[in-house]
Amino acid sequence: MAVGLGLSIGTVNTVSVLAEEGSAKAPPGRRKTQRAQTITRRTTLTFDSTGVARVGMIPRHGRAVTEFADLTQRSSTWARVGNRALAPADLVATVAKCLIDEVLQDQAGHDAGLGIAVTYPARYADEQVDALRAALDGVHLTQAALVAEPVAAAAWLEADRGPLMPGLTLVYDLGGAGLDVTLVRVGAGCPSNPIVGVSLRSTEFGGRAFGALIAEHAGQGLSSSSVSESVADTLAGELRVRHVRASLELVYRCLRVADVTMADVDRVLVVGGAARPAEVAEVLAAELARPVIAAADPERTTADGAAIIGRRAALVAEAVAEQRRARRRRVRRRATTRALMLSRRTRRRLGRAVVVTSMSAVFGLGTSILAAGDGVLVS
Repeated sequence: MAVGLGLSIGTVNTVSVLAEEGSAKAPPGRRKTQRAQTITRRTTLTFDSTGVARVGMIPRHGRAVTEFADLTQRSSTWARVGNRALAPADLVATVAKCLIDEVLQDQAGHDAGLGIAVTYPARYADEQVDALRAALDGVHLTQAALVAEPVAAAAWLEADRGPLMPGLTLVYDLGGAGLDVTLVRVGAGCPSNPIVGVSLRSTEFGGRAFGALIAEHAGQGLSSSSVSESVADTLAGELRVRHVRASLELVYRCLRVADVTMADVDRVLVVGGAARPAEVAEVLAAELARPVIAAADPERTTADGAAIIGRRAALVAEAVAEQRRARRRRVRRRATTRALMLSRRTRRRLGRAVVVTSMSAVFGLGTSILAAGDGVLVS
């Protein structure tokens, strides 16, 4: 049974999803046999005195390594563990290694092929993708595939709502640290790189930016708990609506760069942990006049899609392995049949040789007789 493991390592949170058979959308009238297993952790690392890493811990004493997941930031955190200096890409690979090892430990004893996919922001340049690839290889994760985040989100969309007609999907990724907007081709016949134009990002929107907006309207000098209590739900909703409307400028800029209009877009896919409130999808649907799709938990959509891609890779690997096993079985059968045929032919020739030898002994035909047609020389 093929299993897919998807990892989405964000600036604030890391989500891993294990997709097994039956965890994707079930056909109408049929129930899912299993549910995808999800782990969500803070994107932090701590190292003990022996250099062993742990993900998601905030120790009371000591230091947790944070703010390293975005390789485009020059201020991204480095860490020193013993005599090693770990670059941000190395820290991201360490997070992936820790979570994958945890999953493999839980899956011990299960006879299943595992396909792994790790996502990265679509705005990464080739040098950043190469650095992440080298870091994963350095922790022995050569089998892990790298997938752009909006491409993984589109894979979830295809699995959950497909098959889709060929067209354009706008992926609106509202995370804790920022907003990413990307156009992706979906449906039959889409190219190997389905991203259209470029992916744009702004840190003026997202969970942290909205928290700052709430704090600004709540008043100065208040703690985070008193801020949440002092701001009425209606005011928070109004602020969120204004926040999402202001982000539409980034959406239109993404369309202009790709030389398309909103009329060319078939749907909007909303993902990211900060996209959970209903106002996000409602504002986008009203302002963009396009169908808006969001999963029950938008934060895990990207990891879900990566797990689907990983499981597809595992299924392909299983099919290739089965073809090789079938080829080896055919070769063994041919060899066995050939050996059996040779054995029968040899027995027939030996039988004929015995007859000729007996005749030569009875009739005294000489010391050497060639059995015609058999190629056997009897002395």
